[in-house]
Amino acid sequence: MATLICKRLTGLDDISRSLLRHFPDERVFGFSGPMGAGKTTLIKSFCRVLGVVDVVNSPTFSIINEYKTDRNDSVYHFDFFRLAKAEELYDIGYEDYLFSGHYCLIEWPEKFEELLPDNFVYIQININEKDQSRIITY
Repeated sequence: MATLICKRLTGLDDISRSLLRHFPDERVFGFSGPMGAGKTTLIKSFCRVLGVVDVVNSPTFSIINEYKTDRNDSVYHFDFFRLAKAEELYDIGYEDYLFSGHYCLIEWPEKFEELLPDNFVYIQININEKDQSRIITY
């Protein structure tokens, strides 16, 4: 397990680039952490680094958002927080997204980890209470 520390929002793009370089062949990333830890904020940074041209917002109620990059590639952003059962993922055809070869960025992956690909990248975000920095482990 490796750890990155983010003391300022301006450092998130460097962290996103580092994670994407570290996992060049992976397309499914799960972002876990307590409410308010910065899951959506880190995903916004990932999307910036990937060249997303759309507005990135948490899909809390829609469950999934699709964004387009400057090369017209799709990036899928899931939020599993409000899902109560796996059938809800089956109903939206989640496998078509996860195995599409496009980036899939998932908030709260631990809720349905058993349905995710074995090689997905699990990113844990925690808050350092002393200085409010973010501790990112993977």
